[in-house]
Amino acid sequence: MHRFSTPWGDLDLTRYPAEPREQLRAWDAADDYLLRHLAETAPAAGGTTVVLGDRWGALTTALADRHPVQISDSFLGQQATRANLRRIGAEDAARLLSPRDTPPERVDLLVVRVPRSLGLLEDQLHALAPAVHQDTVVVGAGMVTEIHTSTLALFERILGPTTTSLAVRKARLIHCTPDPDLPRSSGPWPLRYALPDDVGPLSGRTVTNHAGIFCADRLDLGTRLLLAHLPRRQGPDRVIDLGCGNGVVGTAAAVANPASDVLFTDESYQAVASAEATFRENADPATAAEFLVADAATGVPAGSADLVLNNPPFHSHRATSDSGARRMFATARAALRPGGELWVVGNRHLGYHVRLRRLFGNCDVVASDPKFVVLRAVRQPPRAH
Repeated sequence: MHRFSTPWGDLDLTRYPAEPREQLRAWDAADDYLLRHLAETAPAAGGTTVVLGDRWGALTTALADRHPVQISDSFLGQQATRANLRRIGAEDAARLLSPRDTPPERVDLLVVRVPRSLGLLEDQLHALAPAVHQDTVVVGAGMVTEIHTSTLALFERILGPTTTSLAVRKARLIHCTPDPDLPRSSGPWPLRYALPDDVGPLSGRTVTNHAGIFCADRLDLGTRLLLAHLPRRQGPDRVIDLGCGNGVVGTAAAVANPASDVLFTDESYQAVASAEATFRENADPATAAEFLVADAATGVPAGSADLVLNNPPFHSHRATSDSGARRMFATARAALRPGGELWVVGNRHLGYHVRLRRLFGNCDVVASDPKFVVLRAVRQPPRAH
């Protein structure tokens, strides 16, 4: 937990899940710059305040007196927001929505924390544009490395004339003046593309990608390697596509073994929606599937899975960290029955084999290329006493 001094008082904030060994804060200089600007210029409370892309709830918690609507694609970010609001006794002060929910019909103050994904920003601005009016105050923030000419062009094209501030502590503000006469559209999302002809069960099939998904316009090389070396299994397997993204890996397992029962899970609402669309288009309708927005494999009954497939992320917003992978591996082990297998693809330099051997007591290299490696770890039965 770290203390964040804001114009509305000091806040003790945490990320979610809280990692005592991690020193990453729940806010950065862009959040601080934005809040100090709002303290001086924001319209009086009373209208509808929307906070878009708040990463760990710092903005929503500081603005709790305005009863904001937070729109976030991150389940972990939403959980952090709930915990931080609870800490100040304001758990019910904000309404937490995902991009899959219907946005407010009117927005009077739009606060935007620029997301990592330009596509997600585009999609969300399109969704909110009908609710923005000529008197809406629109202000965004991001670190200098996150705000590009293309970022400003999106605000300008979708909402209205846009400028940016000078940098303060490597952060900038975005100021946008809404133009109600701009044409409205739903934007280009979701995107769909056909897979290559050499990636196993889904060769040549089409996948669906909602905005914000990793590699939304192409198949990434790590997933391609995993698809080419999926385990060949038959019968009523319980399979988990952990960190499912657009669901291509879990769908491939379902197509290869229609008797399987696949759980697609991710902390991104957009990812789980993409996975469901990909599965529905390609899998046998008789194949059972569940779609869950969650923190890794938490909530999955212990010892219930036969196979977990995983391409873990190695970043959390702007921070490079293996905490997400560590949590995925640990919760996957808990979900696997004795003899169940975890298959992981990752960059070679990340050294996942070391952690898997420590956690499972074993780890085999299934396949590798100069950049990626596919690893297999097996849940061992408990030792007899």
